[in-house]
Amino acid sequence: MAEAHQAVAFQFTVTPEGVDFRLSREALKHIYLAGINSWKKRLIRIKNGFLRGVYPGSPTSWLVVVMTTVGSSYCNMDISLGLVGYIQKCLPQGYSPQESPQTRELLSMAIFSTGVWMTGIFFFRQTLKLLLSYHGWMFEMHGQTSHFTKIWVYLESVRPLLDDEEYYRMEMLAKEFQEKTAPRLQKYLVFKSWWATNYVSDWWEEYIYLRGRSPLMVNSNYYVMDLVLIKNTDVQAARLGNIIHAMIMYRRKLDREEIKPVMALGIVPMCSYQMERMFNTTRIPGKETDVLQHLSESRHVAVYHNGRFFKVWLYEGSRLLKPRDLEMQFQRILDDPSPPQPGEEKLAALTAGGRMEWAQARQAFFSSGKNKAALEAIERAAFFVALDEESYQYDPEDEASLSLYGKALLHGNCYNRWFDKSFTLISFKNGQLGLNTEHSWADAPIIGHLWEFALGTDSFHLGYTETGHCLGKPNSALAPPLRLQWDIPKQCQAVIESSYKVAKALADDVELYCFQFLSFGKGLIKKCRTSPDAFVQIALQLAHFRDRGKFCLTYEASMTRMFREGRTETVRSCTSESTAFVQAMMEGSHMKPDLQDLFRKAAEKHQNMYRLAMTGAGIDRHLFCLYVVSKYLGVSSPFLAEVLAEPWRLSTSQIPQSQIRMFDPDQYPHHLGAGGGFGPVADDGYGVSYMIAGENMIFFHVSSKFSSSETNAQRFGNHIRQALLDIANLFQLPKADS
Repeated sequence: MAEAHQAVAFQFTVTPEGVDFRLSREALKHIYLAGINSWKKRLIRIKNGFLRGVYPGSPTSWLVVVMTTVGSSYCNMDISLGLVGYIQKCLPQGYSPQESPQTRELLSMAIFSTGVWMTGIFFFRQTLKLLLSYHGWMFEMHGQTSHFTKIWVYLESVRPLLDDEEYYRMEMLAKEFQEKTAPRLQKYLVFKSWWATNYVSDWWEEYIYLRGRSPLMVNSNYYVMDLVLIKNTDVQAARLGNIIHAMIMYRRKLDREEIKPVMALGIVPMCSYQMERMFNTTRIPGKETDVLQHLSESRHVAVYHNGRFFKVWLYEGSRLLKPRDLEMQFQRILDDPSPPQPGEEKLAALTAGGRMEWAQARQAFFSSGKNKAALEAIERAAFFVALDEESYQYDPEDEASLSLYGKALLHGNCYNRWFDKSFTLISFKNGQLGLNTEHSWADAPIIGHLWEFALGTDSFHLGYTETGHCLGKPNSALAPPLRLQWDIPKQCQAVIESSYKVAKALADDVELYCFQFLSFGKGLIKKCRTSPDAFVQIALQLAHFRDRGKFCLTYEASMTRMFREGRTETVRSCTSESTAFVQAMMEGSHMKPDLQDLFRKAAEKHQNMYRLAMTGAGIDRHLFCLYVVSKYLGVSSPFLAEVLAEPWRLSTSQIPQSQIRMFDPDQYPHHLGAGGGFGPVADDGYGVSYMIAGENMIFFHVSSKFSSSETNAQRFGNHIRQALLDIANLFQLPKADS
């Protein structure tokens, strides 16, 4: 193929006269430019590594210290208190005749100044570390949380869910664990905390994500929606050209360490470690555990369209392709009429089915030849791109449109997403986009940061022509995208079909109900003198009780990125205070002031628990790590076994927004995404994600399973609507029809 030859720098032919070499100047030029680009990146990383190593010092501050020392010497002042003279005596005698006493004195002053500079850096760093370790600013009163306290907090969290007999049994198990097993297990955790950067995150990634053998689709991966209230273009290839160009610009900033950290409440920087594996990352299936493969560089994306796989280069030599060039490349794929090869169309269903089956198939059928080369092109890509022939978008006049859009992002047709890639960029025929994201490498706020940058760059920096195309003129001399070649035998096709059936049954069982709540947003919620998150979480408790007639263990994810390599902690939102409020609401006999008081107590409790989780004083990750240690030691703990087996029948998450202020939301109120969602964690439970979008609206994504007779996503969504309105009515907040 013509495009394949362009990647070859030279060719040779054996003739009777000898070996005839034919060099390609164009290919050599691209190799040279790629090398220059690679070395530029290395030098930038070396420079950043040096500056990071001496932070908060700098070469300028070192020069200031040296000049101060030298200047004081010329003023006959010895600020070193004799240390410069001592260093000068200790210097070995030089053999150069040019070496003078003045040279030795200057060298001694430089050594002394460097020592002072490094000592200052050390003390500054320790002071900064102490300041960042202090989390009391989040509390009026806060102290260290003991093991006894954490166990008591756990018992308090399950009290509303257990009757007296069950609670007494759990109390006895907890007491036995506290007195006999916990001290021994805790010693190992303390030792790990001394040795490891983070005592939770590596085990969390391995045991919660990578060792899972069930399908990633629905069970682990989550989706993110596009802007839903405005549309920049209807041209599918053009939208991709701008967004992918913006994403690679973001990756360049990431490589150069130019992205500012997100600040917790605008005060403390949060750890950015999770961003390192955003690009060039794939989850490789294994029989017992998966592995995350991360590459330092990738110069292409893998693309799926109409059952065919393609490889699209992002660079020409060292130059990033312009949006108009990328648009041309994707349009070439859309215009390509070639049919899929045997077994190619549903190949990605392997990533949607069981992990064991995929690992076995990968080893048996993709370990050599063209299958291995084609699979490597996908797994070594910067990310995966899916070009869909269907159109989805939110239509405010059609409530079901948002849910159908979410379903398409969550699982598609079960074989048009590569669920192992760090993320799949999904492009619909009408130019609407979305993401399907693998969960093990990072949590939702990380991909949200990239998505905000890409959407903001697309809307406010790159732009489109009047006809909806990318700006500029395309370079028609670019080689077309490379079609990946496969040789998939019948046995492998049978495995693909089996994985597809598993994935299809899972996808068909998911009920997703997405809706926009327009009656009010965070602006009016704040008039209740409570946090918007606490308001929504208490509304969820009220809605769930109305839906199921009982309370359940509730999970809300909280970030722990104020700690190095921190990920998440659990906020147990079903508290004694929230259940007291819900029961009072259900009784219908309480006066408004009493209900307001109960609500405020529940909200205050929730906010305090959220702060505890953010500052490392949560209980679930600690109990999880104690459980891992017990398994390593072969220690049986009925208490830990019961804690880890409890089902989260209501799993919730708030989606962050405006992590990057690329525009003024007051000036552009319709530049809003609808957030994203995930599948239900329990077969008889609900998954709820929500985004408090601006001052006047909230987006909800509610999931459940059709196979459960106890759950119904739309019914629960309607209960959520009503619960929000009923709580607002307690405070007489003005409302509009939703």
